[in-house]
Amino acid sequence: MDGKRQNSEIGRQLELAWTPGAEGEARGESGVRAEPDASEHRLENPTEPVSVMQEVLTAENLRAALRQVQANQGSPGIDGMTVAQLPAYLQTHWPRIKEQLLQGRYRPQPVKRVEIPKPDGGIRKLGIPTVLDRFIQQAALQVLQKRWDKTFSESSYGFRPKRSAHQAVAAAQRHIASGRGWVVDIDLEKFFDRVNHDKLMGRIMQRENDKPLLKLIRAYLNAGVMESGVVVSSEEGTPQGGPLSPLLSNLVLDELDKELERRGHAFVRYADDCNIYVHSERAGQRVMEGISRFITDQLKLKVNASKSAVARPKDRKFLGFSFTGGKEPKRRVAPKALARFKEKVRKLTRRTKGQSLRQMQVPLNVYLRGWRGYFGFCQTPSVLKALDEWIRRRLRCLAWTHWKRGVRRFAELVKRGVGKDLAAQTAGSQCGPWRISNSPGLNMALPNRLWDRLGIERGRLAL
Repeated sequence: MDGKRQNSEIGRQLELAWTPGAEGEARGESGVRAEPDASEHRLENPTEPVSVMQEVLTAENLRAALRQVQANQGSPGIDGMTVAQLPAYLQTHWPRIKEQLLQGRYRPQPVKRVEIPKPDGGIRKLGIPTVLDRFIQQAALQVLQKRWDKTFSESSYGFRPKRSAHQAVAAAQRHIASGRGWVVDIDLEKFFDRVNHDKLMGRIMQRENDKPLLKLIRAYLNAGVMESGVVVSSEEGTPQGGPLSPLLSNLVLDELDKELERRGHAFVRYADDCNIYVHSERAGQRVMEGISRFITDQLKLKVNASKSAVARPKDRKFLGFSFTGGKEPKRRVAPKALARFKEKVRKLTRRTKGQSLRQMQVPLNVYLRGWRGYFGFCQTPSVLKALDEWIRRRLRCLAWTHWKRGVRRFAELVKRGVGKDLAAQTAGSQCGPWRISNSPGLNMALPNRLWDRLGIERGRLAL
């Protein structure tokens, strides 16, 4: 049975458990479903208000949550359950779990600690919930996001429906073009690790009074983290890795957004990256001082002074982009992002990997396609063209090292149409591979159309 048929069959089997009208039904000893009493159909009364948790647990919402978890995939949590095993588990255990959720008795498992390197150094700590908890969080997210998102600031772009990093960068560009030539770049130190639980729950209670939902969110915040086989309690923070974490972080920082709006500032926020645009350095210093005090005193968070600054936008980066100077600023790829790009390409085309050019093609293309899809938003095509040329030179350098000896190098050059004199001169050169990769002989032997035939995509975009 293929995956679609299996999901369809499981969906039909879970339909009764997920349908509000079937809530409370149980099987007798003979396996025949017992007749529910009238009280078990109370959710079918259209005049009675539906709680938020009941909305979370509707069949339609749960099916959508399951589809999203399956689409996201991801690694198992501490219990080892995979995404593929989740539907069968729900088929057996969902009625009990649903009852626990409605009564506020559900207890999530601790998240699994995973550490990944940050692009600019350091370690980012992720907390991977179990697949079951990801499913429940996703179901809650789908309902709460619809209820809360419309109240968030127009200047907030991170992890919101129909909003993107590109829109945030474009908004920043508009602020700069309006004459605000200075940016207050605020970096929150370990934001996801330092969210105050009581303050966060207070913000949620201002919006929701559904006790089972509030107990569920509090349980997720207090679930703890498993590190090296030991469960560590979590007294603050919202671990990155669960579906609910971005929404809760937006709720915390919505208070900052509202304060910035009250003060009349032009700003852009994407998750915990917040840039405020002002007309002068002096104004920027005043804003930095005042907003830092608000973040510390009101939000109970900490500003990273070493990474925060008041500067010209061209000297700072925002979501991987920077901006040119002048009255009409253009988007450009930030220098650090360019450096990371070259470092990644070098790793994918390392000479010592022992791979042929065709073998390198697939992982290189995957990376180039993703990078181009994001950074193609820049407005400096000359930079992309230069990167395109650099990649091809890197590949020519790799081919040259694969040919190893002068005799083979001469033969390969001649076979590719290079004259014997030029081939002999190139093959006998004492220059290193990088210098040779830009020589007339090797450019003639390995032209751009060769890389096109090999399926190695061009890095340049038509802008």
